[in-house]
Amino acid sequence: MATKTPGIPKGTRDFSAEIIAKRNYIFDTIKKTYQTFGYQPIETPAFENLSTLTGKYGEEGDKLLFKILNSGNFLKKVTDNELSEKNTNKLAPLVAEKGLRYDLTVPFARYVVQHQNDITFPFKRYQIQPVWRADRPQKGRYREFYQCDADIIGSNSLINEFEIVQMIDQVFSNLNLDVTIKINNRKLLAGIAEHIGYPEKLVDITVAIDKLDKIGLEKVYEELKSRGIDEDAIKVLEPILNLTGTFDEKMQCLEMFVGETEIGTEGIDEMQTLFNYIKEFKFKSKIELDLTLARGLNYYTGAIFEVTSNETSIGSVCGGGRYDDLTGIFGLKDVSGVGISFGADRIYDVLENTNKFPETRKSAVKVMFVNFGEKEELYCLKALETLRKNNINAEIYPDNAKMKKQMKYANNKSIPFVILAGENEISDNKFTLKNMNDGTQDTIDINAIVKKLNL
Repeated sequence: MATKTPGIPKGTRDFSAEIIAKRNYIFDTIKKTYQTFGYQPIETPAFENLSTLTGKYGEEGDKLLFKILNSGNFLKKVTDNELSEKNTNKLAPLVAEKGLRYDLTVPFARYVVQHQNDITFPFKRYQIQPVWRADRPQKGRYREFYQCDADIIGSNSLINEFEIVQMIDQVFSNLNLDVTIKINNRKLLAGIAEHIGYPEKLVDITVAIDKLDKIGLEKVYEELKSRGIDEDAIKVLEPILNLTGTFDEKMQCLEMFVGETEIGTEGIDEMQTLFNYIKEFKFKSKIELDLTLARGLNYYTGAIFEVTSNETSIGSVCGGGRYDDLTGIFGLKDVSGVGISFGADRIYDVLENTNKFPETRKSAVKVMFVNFGEKEELYCLKALETLRKNNINAEIYPDNAKMKKQMKYANNKSIPFVILAGENEISDNKFTLKNMNDGTQDTIDINAIVKKLNL
């Protein structure tokens, strides 16, 4: 009987050493920027109580939560009638009390509430960890992927939003990527919903608008109708969804459109303040007010951000926003926060598609000792220890194999130098250092090798 070839779940990936080196380049670039702006790292568990996660991401998000079956007899709380009904909404809470985290923001809010007595506010944290979503896998969309979050909580100041724009621009500038930073405000969207006569339908409107790039304008109108928005209201909304022009021109239109609503006026004031900051500084990235940007997560209450690549059509590579009520869900009232999340996996794809990764080696190993036998092996092991103590990544081929095989191993791992030590080298207390890129070689002592490899 043939053994089935093992595989991995759809939407997940294995990572080779070369890919990890490239991913670390992204993580290190983002991490360095976060640290420059005063953010400190934390980590939270891979899974949370479902009560922590459920209801925080809207109807669409709740459907994408990965639930973890209770250990042991997970059906012990389920009656025969409940089982026969096959109602997953009723069954889920009975058989699963925990779930894999959907993002890093909700666990962060839980962390803040749980550790509030140990935190100095405003609290600036960054977090780089994997998240999981039961989404349909496709290009640029995975079920397991990394997020690189930064949040500041405990401050209402719009300086925080401005610094987020600065961080976004700095990260993508350092990665040499051409992007557009799109900004909107949920208060503007709430003012629009009120203006067209459906303030209670804000979530429905934002969920529909958030799909504009994916399904197009006509499909968005159809979804708005299906969610109970009448045609007259949609006609009033249409000019806003098609609004173009400069920031000032868009703001003038908005003031006429939502200026009579209290929440809309607040949104206008906040956007004007944020863009007044932005106008005083130079940015490499394009920055624009995009009124079709909705970000369908329920917890956003103020400014919202989304970053798209101008070089590929891969979708959003970064996003975030202001959330005033998130910790209130867990019992800590009046603590406002704002944050962003870089999608490392999509950024990787953009860098790969545009050939903008810097040259990286398949191996972090800088030098390999060739193994000629027992006597030579011992001589090389002592030198190998010296190199490692001098922070030079080095290894020795473990077997006394044919020279061709050992050199092929070094080539396949892109090891830039090999060291050879035979009878002549041992008698002179030296080594032959060979450059694998140009074929040149020098016979020198171990101190000279250390100096050369540390250049």
